[in-house]
Parts: sequence; structure tokens; C-alpha cells
Amino acid sequence: MSCDSSANGTARSRHQPAPPTTLVAGLGNPILGDDGVGWRVAEAVSAAILAAGDCAEDVEVACFALGGLSLMEHLIGYEKVIIIDSIQTRDGIPGQVYRLALEDLPDFSTGHTTAAHDTSLQTAMRLGRTMGVELPHDVSLVGIEARHVYDFSEELSPSIAAAVPEAVCAVLEILQIDSLPVVEP
Repeated sequence: MSCDSSANGTARSRHQPAPPTTLVAGLGNPILGDDGVGWRVAEAVSAAILAAGDCAEDVEVACFALGGLSLMEHLIGYEKVIIIDSIQTRDGIPGQVYRLALEDLPDFSTGHTTAAHDTSLQTAMRLGRTMGVELPHDVSLVGIEARHVYDFSEELSPSIAAAVPEAVCAVLEILQIDSLPVVEP
């Protein structure tokens, strides 16, 4: 199963009339090497949920290539969001998996003016809330430490590929789904 931005790769039952309240969002670019890890993890999470049947019909899984305002628009109406993305920290080890809340991340657009397409998700969320948009208050991030996020490749480096199962388990734990098999996409 592949991820797409139209979110048709949902893990909920077609008989469920209510929209899902939880979104699992894989971020990145699948042709930029390790930057595609968010999509790979989201695909594996979707496969694990589908393999389990209807146990997580309240979860939608989608992949997106943009952050900031574009991502914020996709979060409208959800109660809970889990974002999966590559992350680069000063002292991190490639393949290290982090579980963070959105407020734990640095807001690199604070203190200076940026173009709308460069704004951080934190700034976009504040703007949306100021405008009365229904945005989730429960936003988690599963980040995978990566170094090669600008290399043109559809392959993940070995340390990043090896971290995918751990990142999938982290997402499933946040979803409180702990009995699912991890299925490689």
C-alpha cells in the first residue's frame, strides 16, 4: 500500500459513517533519501492496521510533502495527530527514534518574518486557532534522526531503514495498539 496526500489509504472501515478522529501523517519526500522515512513508516503503520482488521477504524493514515500552513490545513477536524518525519538534532545518532510533543520542537520561525510557505507548524497552528479553525490539541511527533535528507534516492540509508520497525512500534504505542504485527511496506 502506498501513501498519498488524498488520504485514500485509510485504515478505517467503509461502513463507519463518522469520520476518523485520529490522523497519522507521514511527512517528507520519498525521492530525497532519508527524508522519505516518514512515508515509509506511515505505509508500514497503515499495513499493520489493515492486517489487524477493524481494530483501528478511527485512524486515517496519509502522507504529505509539505509542512507549515499546508500541513495545518490537513489537520483540521482531527482530535489527535501523530506526525512521522525525519529529524536532525545536534548530537543525534542516525536511526535514533524520538517521541515528542509538538511543543517540544524548536520553532525556527519565531522571532523573524518568513514567507507563508516557510512558516513552522507551530506558527501555522497558532494562526489557525486564532482564526477559529478546529485543530487538534493532541499532536505527537515520531522523529527519526537522519543525515542524508537532500540526496536524490528512493532508498533509505541502512541505519534509517533499520529504524523503521522501531518507529512503527512507537506510532502503534501512541495509538494504543500494541498487539499488531509490524508489516513492512
